[in-house]
Amino acid sequence: MKDLNTLFKRDLEKLAHEINAYPEDHQLWQVIPGITNPGGNLALHLCGNLREFIGRQLGNIPYQRNRAYEFGATGVHRQEIIDEIHTTIEAVSQTLIHFDPQRLPDPYPQEVFGFSMSNEYFLFHLLAHLNYHLGQVNYHRRIISGKNQL
Repeated sequence: MKDLNTLFKRDLEKLAHEINAYPEDHQLWQVIPGITNPGGNLALHLCGNLREFIGRQLGNIPYQRNRAYEFGATGVHRQEIIDEIHTTIEAVSQTLIHFDPQRLPDPYPQEVFGFSMSNEYFLFHLLAHLNYHLGQVNYHRRIISGKNQL
């Protein structure tokens, strides 16, 4: 579980760096042709997703997800997003640090995709999902800012 925790933390910290790399807060919310979800919404979505599926479902950390907000919010200040990312890091870390590895083959508590899957399968899916959207945030930021590097 230590390795998974390290990877989630690493990639959530990359997300925070990406959000901080936008030159202006309003650019987090700019929708551009061909890209439906700007960086701000993707960051909120990743936090909601991980706090729900890891923190609440596996770690019993109280959380009420608002998926409509994740994709519908606009103009949220950068620092609020960064704070949410840090809260997500804490929820994921607390869950994975205390998660018994013997529970990895057990069924995940919810049929998210309409079929049963193991905790291990879904945790790897969530890490892949994080990285998929992290790449989208990076691409959005580079298009908006015209800068290739952080």
